[in-house]
Amino acid sequence: MDKAYKLLAQQQEISNNKAKALIDRGLVYVGDKKVKIARAELPDDTRFRVEDVADVKILYEDENIVAINKPAQVDSYDIQDAIEGAELLHRLDRDTSGVLLLGRNEDFIRDAIGEFKSRRVKKEYVAWVEGVIYEEIEIESPILTIKKGKAFSRIDELRGKPAYTKVKPLEIQGKKSKVAIEIKTGRTHQIRVHLASIGHPVVGDEQYGSRTQSKRILLHSARMSLFDYAFEAPEPKDILRYK
Repeated sequence: MDKAYKLLAQQQEISNNKAKALIDRGLVYVGDKKVKIARAELPDDTRFRVEDVADVKILYEDENIVAINKPAQVDSYDIQDAIEGAELLHRLDRDTSGVLLLGRNEDFIRDAIGEFKSRRVKKEYVAWVEGVIYEEIEIESPILTIKKGKAFSRIDELRGKPAYTKVKPLEIQGKKSKVAIEIKTGRTHQIRVHLASIGHPVVGDEQYGSRTQSKRILLHSARMSLFDYAFEAPEPKDILRYK
């Protein structure tokens, strides 16, 4: 028996730190089960499978802005670090794919962040959720975020901040629904918390109640409009069609 990250490092011939990072990013599996704890004790003969991550693609860039099609399993801040002179205007959760925007000069960044704060940025997502959704739903439950260690948000009528999410059904497959989502606010985990609060957590989102195992949380930032810019990221295969 040995720790998962040490066994993985030996098998892949990589450093312990890189092996731990792969596990933390949710890219390592034993059979069909994701390895969630890098320090978990596993048998010495455990065989791992490491998922590939799609390439980061630039959708558009000019002197003011860079629009990225972010793959799932990549941290927003890692993308910021890789693009010299660019700063995140917002962020996406590691598991969320799609449109990610960065600014390139101080004046534009200041004005763009003002647009986000003023709720003038149009943000549209696509997700697969648990259960069947037949009609459009508007959710306005206030959200409280606790940032001790791993961030966690919940509905809190007294202490929560205002949040608005509109959900529109697109497709139904068995007991899963594909939905289009528009958010006016940008609270931490807003879409995930709001959908969970109405009994339809995003598929694969175990943190907020999904009971379906998935390689990632099936949430995609499809379109975003800021000032006169409008960007769209094609749906990856796992969003385009559920299994």
